[in-house]
Amino acid sequence: MPFVVTENCIKCKYTDCVEVCPVDCFHEGPNFLVIDPDECIDCTLCEPECPVNAIYPEDDVPAGQEGFAALNAELSKAWPVITTRKEPLPEAEEWDGKPDKLKHLER
Repeated sequence: MPFVVTENCIKCKYTDCVEVCPVDCFHEGPNFLVIDPDECIDCTLCEPECPVNAIYPEDDVPAGQEGFAALNAELSKAWPVITTRKEPLPEAEEWDGKPDKLKHLER
């Protein structure tokens, strides 16, 4: 069961999770990270590293965000792998916890 990056990552893009991933399954877009479900080994290391609680096991994705599993799978095929920590987006703190951020996802 792979892990899934959900809506709260949009416009935050903290990358603390990337450094602990032993299989480099994170991919980076302009304002969001995704996990490649084919590469994720369900090690659980990334979930506690996310400062905005945006990473969940696929079976525990919050209600209303189930579509993020498919979105992670789709975008991980198009976006490059990220393996090192970077600074979060400048407005990350401002966007943490805001609802309905999917419309702000940059592909």
